[in-house]
Amino acid sequence: MSIYRQKLRGRLASLKRISWKKVFKVFSLSIVLALVLLLGTVFSLRWINPPLTAFTLQEDWDKLGVERYSLRQYWVGYESIPDNIKWAVVASEDQLFWEHSGLDTEAIEKALNENEKGERVRGASTITQQVAKNLFLNSSKSYVRKGIEAGLALTIEVMWPKERILEVYLNIAEFGPGVYGVGKATNHFFDKDAQYLKADEAARMAAVLPNPKRMRVEPASPYVEKRKSWILRNMMNLSGVAYFKKPEPVQTPDSSNVDTNSVLNQFYIPKADISVLNLNMDVSNMNETDSTKADTVIHVDDR
Repeated sequence: MSIYRQKLRGRLASLKRISWKKVFKVFSLSIVLALVLLLGTVFSLRWINPPLTAFTLQEDWDKLGVERYSLRQYWVGYESIPDNIKWAVVASEDQLFWEHSGLDTEAIEKALNENEKGERVRGASTITQQVAKNLFLNSSKSYVRKGIEAGLALTIEVMWPKERILEVYLNIAEFGPGVYGVGKATNHFFDKDAQYLKADEAARMAAVLPNPKRMRVEPASPYVEKRKSWILRNMMNLSGVAYFKKPEPVQTPDSSNVDTNSVLNQFYIPKADISVLNLNMDVSNMNETDSTKADTVIHVDDR
């Protein structure tokens, strides 16, 4: 019996070793296939417009009372997107967008330092990182998610041109509860196509991007209005286009500069037309007193 037990234990041990090896192989193969599939998807999205994102899939459309729609329905191509909304999101979200390779290392370092000090962490995600997050991930705040997001951002920067990154971002970003994409947003808030978007409206849309569930584009809150002005100034600094116009000072009347003649002209009484006034008077029969009165009246009218 002891020999039989020893053989049985040996076989069980060998089966366990084989099972673990198979599990490891299957797991490794799954990871490789997932990476290949992910890379293929990212590469294909350089030309294919996505009908949905991870965020639209996670959205509670029933709670919003909004019918789910395809992003392609309101998709706006890069050439048709107005420059003002392009500069607005760059000024608001990622001013080094045209310079970095997917990550803003300086902003990340500042955010880490603030986190260590227990201060309020500023947003350090670039537009490319936001594209990666919106397409494939979620909004959870964890270092694992951030790490995957950073890897995807670097991959997107390698595979896509900057113009495509900005186009996809503007067509998948959320501008209000259940309002995804610049085409849908301009139609929803301003009842017009994106190509007719004004700079003021574009700045307001960019102002709500940090928290579109709470901030509103129309009507804009005082905070959004303040942030809009900041975005317009930065749009002008980045592009050289005068998107921001300083409000003109209100002029108050100065008594020392009052034109006396203009004031008197306001009270000028034009010469009276006797025929119009229907005055029935016989000047020839006037006595001396009446003639004086008549002269007086004519004198007043002639002034």
